[in-house]
Amino acid sequence: MSPRHALRRPPRGHWVLLLLILPVVTIALLFEGWTTHEVDSARTKPACDRPIPKAADTGDPVLRLTGDRIETAAMPPGTAALTFDGGPDPTWTPRLLDLLRKHRVHATFFVYGKQAARHPGLMRRIKDEGHEIGAYTYTGGDLGAASPLRARMELSLTQTAFAGTAGVTTRLLRLPHTTAADTLCGAEWQAAKRAADQGYLLVAADRKSRKTSQGVIRQYSHTDLGYREAEGLLKNPRVERFTTVTNGLGQPSYTSRAPLVQRLEGEGLIRAQALGHFFTRAMAWALGVAGALGILRLVLLVHFARTHVRRLSRYRPGAPRLREVTEPVTVLVPAHNEEAGIAATVHSLLASLYPRLQVLVIDDGSTDGTYDAVAAIDDPRVTLVRQPNTGKPGALNTGLAHARHDIVVMVDGDTVFEPDALYRLVQPLAHPAVGAVSGNTKVGNRRHLLGKWQHLEYVLGFNLDRRMFEVLECMPTVPGAIGAFRRDALMGVGGVSDETLAEDTDLTMALWRAGWRVVYEETAVAWTEVPQSLRQLWRQRYRWCYGTLQSMWKHRHAVREVGPAGRFGRRGLGYLALFQVVLPLFAPVVDIFALYGVAFRDPTQAVLVWLGFLVLQMVTAGYALRLDRERLRALWSLPFQLFVYRQLLYLVVIQSVMTALLGSRLKWHRMRREGTADPYQLDEGPPPAPDRRGRSLTPK
Repeated sequence: MSPRHALRRPPRGHWVLLLLILPVVTIALLFEGWTTHEVDSARTKPACDRPIPKAADTGDPVLRLTGDRIETAAMPPGTAALTFDGGPDPTWTPRLLDLLRKHRVHATFFVYGKQAARHPGLMRRIKDEGHEIGAYTYTGGDLGAASPLRARMELSLTQTAFAGTAGVTTRLLRLPHTTAADTLCGAEWQAAKRAADQGYLLVAADRKSRKTSQGVIRQYSHTDLGYREAEGLLKNPRVERFTTVTNGLGQPSYTSRAPLVQRLEGEGLIRAQALGHFFTRAMAWALGVAGALGILRLVLLVHFARTHVRRLSRYRPGAPRLREVTEPVTVLVPAHNEEAGIAATVHSLLASLYPRLQVLVIDDGSTDGTYDAVAAIDDPRVTLVRQPNTGKPGALNTGLAHARHDIVVMVDGDTVFEPDALYRLVQPLAHPAVGAVSGNTKVGNRRHLLGKWQHLEYVLGFNLDRRMFEVLECMPTVPGAIGAFRRDALMGVGGVSDETLAEDTDLTMALWRAGWRVVYEETAVAWTEVPQSLRQLWRQRYRWCYGTLQSMWKHRHAVREVGPAGRFGRRGLGYLALFQVVLPLFAPVVDIFALYGVAFRDPTQAVLVWLGFLVLQMVTAGYALRLDRERLRALWSLPFQLFVYRQLLYLVVIQSVMTALLGSRLKWHRMRREGTADPYQLDEGPPPAPDRRGRSLTPK
């Protein structure tokens, strides 16, 4: 994030990366949901509505269907074929294999493709020890109840999984939820015919009433019961020979070596299933953690806001009585193409109840009527400096060089001050340890929905955050719209740096590291103009976010420092890294998982969780609006903010992080001004700013 990075167009590759990652995550989740019968479910076998054809109802467990021709077969007398359904299971399959090896017996394992992909080592052991492998579908879904697409995938994916794990394919098939051949009834018979058309030999099992001496195919599970039943059969003296299904029928093996292409596909399937399983578990945890952190953040904001209010409203015995600040103030107004609002800004400063001030407007190479608009203001307190365009940090440093007073207030050229805002803003500087004061920025142009969303963000996010930051002594940003500074503190950190695009954040962090405290004065109210289109909002927040990342990286060593710098580093930088960088990076994936839950899991539970979180946000936002003496009518737009505005800000963070990682440096994105920051343009008029202790703050 060095400022020496080449200035070039923001990278576009991150969008390609995002468009690749999100589909991969979506497909992985859908595939995992498909394997767990959350997507295109076919788990339950429907009741039989018609029996199997008479030609198949002979009692023999093996069926070969060729067109309309039906052939059945059974084990010869004295022969028993052990078959095990499901698995491989990491607990019981090894025990069953040990049992078979002990008795020197081979069996037929009808395996789930899904389980085979999860336990390739067991599949290889089954094959290497000479046992026969048959298909038990991929997930165990009932093919009679499955959609045609699912039915095809259940069989084809099973073969692919076998090829990737054991290097074989098989044409032996046992349909799930079936025992004897006559259980292949109703829709299951149609599924059996479709499978037979693909070349599968259908294997059921003999009824338990059939005597072993007559020759049987026994069906066992990968469980303790299956182990004990198989062990009992192996000790049966009436069985002359134990064998596999095809060997008992005297036919060639239905298992063959898979071609190389299919083996490679199988390896890809194994990785895809592992990825889907990982994403499902990881996203479940991420959703839980993100939700918990989101709730924790709201609780902390309310808790520290209440603490902040109590500190201001209660007199603490032993607390020093600070003097009233009445020293003259220099107000710096950097302006580049601010014709639309610069006059309103200057007039609001001149109308301030704080009379001793110098309003220093720095025209930073404007190409519109900014200079003429300020020059037309006939007031001796206004000083106008004109220079070639050097950027906002350069303009502020020019203003510092021309400042005549020791208290400096920085104001954006689109900001309108309340009459008492300047007086209230500089009062905390009475404490000798305070080097900077952040004022309370409010949205002036909030008539439209986008403005209302930003209004809620300013009140709920920025201003509640600043109350918490003051209590924790880790204020990361004094906004450029309204901030007061000691001139010697500014000069002590080298003035305003141009090494980042968030010069206000960079400056604030530098003051902390120099040992100064930064506080918040919520009664010093200034009205600012916010973007009125999504494009303008994107460009503004992109610059803010990228500049904040630059500042965090520049001042990262604060986490190891002591005193005010260390407190700021560990608390402020840690909070920014967690809640403004890490969580937004995971937000799109978490949103996909939430939508997945609504679509394929329990939609009622998902909606209730979302509504619960919304109610918590509404309560917190209502409390924040009350603290700022704002009307609650703006709350109606909060639910809609969660669907559009929040996603836009998350994407801004992603773009900013990728820009920083790729080593680009952005240029300053200008916002087209409309001059709509005046609070008296609001339908309801400006709300009154509260006094800290209910006393008059009119300066003497």
